[in-house]
Amino acid sequence: MSRIINVEDVIDEQKIGRFNIVLLIWLFLVLMLDGYDITAAAFAGPELVKHWGVARADLGPMLSASLFGILIGSFIFGYIGDRFGRKIGTILSCLVFGVFTVAVAWSTTLGEMATLRLLAGIGIGGIFPNAVALSAEYAPKRLRATMIILMFTGNTVGAALPGLVSMLLVPTHGFQILFLVGGIAPLVLAFCLCFALPESIKFLALDESRKKRTLQMLRRLKPDFAFDESDRFVTNEAAGSKFHIRQLFEGRFALATPLLWLLFALNLMIFYFINSWMPTLAAAADAPAGHGVLALTIFLLGGTCGGLALSRLVDKQGLRPIYIMFIVAVPVVASIGYLTVASPGLLLVAAFIAGFCVLGLQFGLNATPGLIYPTSCRANGAGWAFGVGRLGAALGPLVGGILIGMKLPIQNLYVFAALPLIVGAIACFVLDRATRQARQSSPLPLPIIETQLD
Repeated sequence: MSRIINVEDVIDEQKIGRFNIVLLIWLFLVLMLDGYDITAAAFAGPELVKHWGVARADLGPMLSASLFGILIGSFIFGYIGDRFGRKIGTILSCLVFGVFTVAVAWSTTLGEMATLRLLAGIGIGGIFPNAVALSAEYAPKRLRATMIILMFTGNTVGAALPGLVSMLLVPTHGFQILFLVGGIAPLVLAFCLCFALPESIKFLALDESRKKRTLQMLRRLKPDFAFDESDRFVTNEAAGSKFHIRQLFEGRFALATPLLWLLFALNLMIFYFINSWMPTLAAAADAPAGHGVLALTIFLLGGTCGGLALSRLVDKQGLRPIYIMFIVAVPVVASIGYLTVASPGLLLVAAFIAGFCVLGLQFGLNATPGLIYPTSCRANGAGWAFGVGRLGAALGPLVGGILIGMKLPIQNLYVFAALPLIVGAIACFVLDRATRQARQSSPLPLPIIETQLD
């Protein structure tokens, strides 16, 4: 007599233990280095203007280059994650962005820097979909959004670190130190992940040929449960299913996927506009030296607080808290330009609140693919959402550069940045309604264990 064991229910019924905490720490570190690398170029911007003599508006392509790379990498490594495993996809991503980030330190022109940032971005783009899938597939359903959001706080912690490097090391070592630190660290981490990072149990259970590895992971995950080699391991979906892009538009995903893509694109456009230009615009507005760097660091700190505040709310209430934050973000972002000119102190307050809303709600959106897509296309679903979102992300610095080149007042720049958030609030409200209706009509999962006669 053999048993059919549903690994999804094994995970959903478990308590958060040492295995989950250790996995969260490793993924937190991965996202921390990812966030550092994305933001490093923004902190290098004022140094390039000062020492290379480039115009502020000319920084736009270099600041956007890695974001275009992330677009490509999200698709490539999302496929690798669903086809060959989340662990392989994550490690390869760290290697790619580590190597090319180190190379940026030796660039001598904005063109060279933009090319290397583009290549590094391909690796950066692979982190998000695989980390989301791996975190979601080891988290109990009741805590899935919380675990994903906690993981993503590493991204904002990492994004703030270039500010410290900029203040402490750049004056003596030049802007190159930003990229040396950002490139060497992920190479070391990739080596560690080869031994420390587990493969997704749900990914392993999709293929009968990986049964031995599935059994090993289940014994690590639940050592007090007697698993046997005669057991057959399944998930709530068909084994051996291959990804096709149409899966993201079938049934309940026909509306959810386009709305999710729109939300990612809109919010990431605003986030990367603020993230890329805040230090440079503050300097242009004659703010005290280093004030723009401090404001950006506080903006990212606010985002971490916003993500933590949202974590349990998203698990309990879905997207409702996210569209509320979209609404609140509109006047906050619109006020940044006025406060930059009026009062350095008020700028720091506005930066924190804007980060709490804009980046905080992005944390909630980051968790959404892990909640709505099944195992067979979860990494691809997350990869496409992050990838399409990067179109908006890449437009943020570019459009900012164009508007700055038009000599518009800094107050107008942030008012324009707030307008897409209105569209985002409406789209998020519709997506929330759609996902609630889908959950009410979804079929019941398989039981944790069935017994069948040999």
